[in-house]
Amino acid sequence: MSTYNKKLKIAFYPVILLMAFSFTLRAQPNGAALYQQYCAQCHGAELNGGMASSLIDGVWQFGAGDSYIRRNIKHGIPHLGMPSYERSMTDNEIQAVVQYIRNVEDEKGVVKPPTPEMHETMDYFMEVETFADNLEIPWAIDFIDENTALITERPGRLRVVKNGVLQPEPIKNTPKVLHEGQGGLMDVAVDPLYDENGWVYLAYSHALDDFQGERAPAMTRIVRGKIENNTWTNEQLLYEAPPETYRTTRHHYGCRIVFDPWGHLYFAIGDRGAGYQAQDNSLPNGKVHRIYKDGGIPANNPFMHDEKAMKSLYSLGNRNIQGMAIHPETGQLWTTEHGPMGGDELNLIQAGKNYGWETVTYGRNYNGTVITELTHLPGMQQPNFYWNPSIAVCGLDFYTGDLFKKWKNRLLAGALKYEEVRLLQIEEDRVIHEQVIFKGAGRVRDVSTGPDGAIYVVLNNPGKVVRLTPEK
Repeated sequence: MSTYNKKLKIAFYPVILLMAFSFTLRAQPNGAALYQQYCAQCHGAELNGGMASSLIDGVWQFGAGDSYIRRNIKHGIPHLGMPSYERSMTDNEIQAVVQYIRNVEDEKGVVKPPTPEMHETMDYFMEVETFADNLEIPWAIDFIDENTALITERPGRLRVVKNGVLQPEPIKNTPKVLHEGQGGLMDVAVDPLYDENGWVYLAYSHALDDFQGERAPAMTRIVRGKIENNTWTNEQLLYEAPPETYRTTRHHYGCRIVFDPWGHLYFAIGDRGAGYQAQDNSLPNGKVHRIYKDGGIPANNPFMHDEKAMKSLYSLGNRNIQGMAIHPETGQLWTTEHGPMGGDELNLIQAGKNYGWETVTYGRNYNGTVITELTHLPGMQQPNFYWNPSIAVCGLDFYTGDLFKKWKNRLLAGALKYEEVRLLQIEEDRVIHEQVIFKGAGRVRDVSTGPDGAIYVVLNNPGKVVRLTPEK
């Protein structure tokens, strides 16, 4: 190359770089312009609402995280009249709109409003008070008596609330948990005969201690023990899956613990991210299990005579159950399980039944792609009720107190994504009415009837438990 051509090439470098930079700028989606084009008509040119809600009031009714907002824009909320934009905008354009909304929130200093001290429902005005605060990712609550509650914190702590006061020190010597992803210390359950035997039950994610590698396999584990002098003692291992079935994934562990009137203990293990394994009865994940309170296997469990099946199994095809409750009159087991995107389910669990995951589902993958076109197949149970779009169901209990007499034996269902508690009226195994009774205080991880008849709601974020009572 001649000296002249080299100098010419060098001279053009800045021009080439400037052109490339200008093209990059033009290629970036303009979130503000896209918002005005697609969103302003309903949500207002200034994002302060119109035909649809404000986006700058600190309240996100259908999921506050960026991923939830992206999905809502992309796939819509059809039952509320919000269309999908997956054919109108690319994923990058949708992300640009979300970023624009977040930027406006930051500019205006938007914060989430405080939880109202009063909530109105169709039947009651409810008073809301903080029961326990400054918790780290609380997961579950149960009661020893009217004056003593146990609360799990997912990082691995078991906390005590005594006479309305959160004790400063967690219970010592509780099991070591794997606190990664969705794992950690999950459910706590007090034995129905606690006054006689003193047993407390825990569910947690357990890693193989002797694993020589970067990522230890893990699975859900069930133990029971006693609390003496603020210390976990007399621990007994009730359920541990075979080590070869452990998985290195860190999500979909389940897990709730409930007891029926006949001395059985039920718990659920999520599919652990391997949905196809939920149909394999030789594996523990994606199933409901039934054992006795001492870990023994009931002789009439439905897969006892199947040579390859796990003997503790009670049902198959359950994606990720995070709500379990026993009907106070019938003793039936009801569960709520997370669907993928859409298809959260309420199921009446029966011995040996297959609930379909992931062969049939009403949901889609989180990116919108199809899991299966099938919603029905012979031999697979239909949900008693399902939510589409998903509300991220979590925590379940039948109301059994006397404070809310109109709600006796109705089902309380929590929701993480929608930050709410729903009340379901069930007749002949069908949901005939649903209402939202509490909303907007945070992600609901658990909901429970207390021995005093109040409703206790465990909120992941912020880390607290609130107590709901009728207006005096």
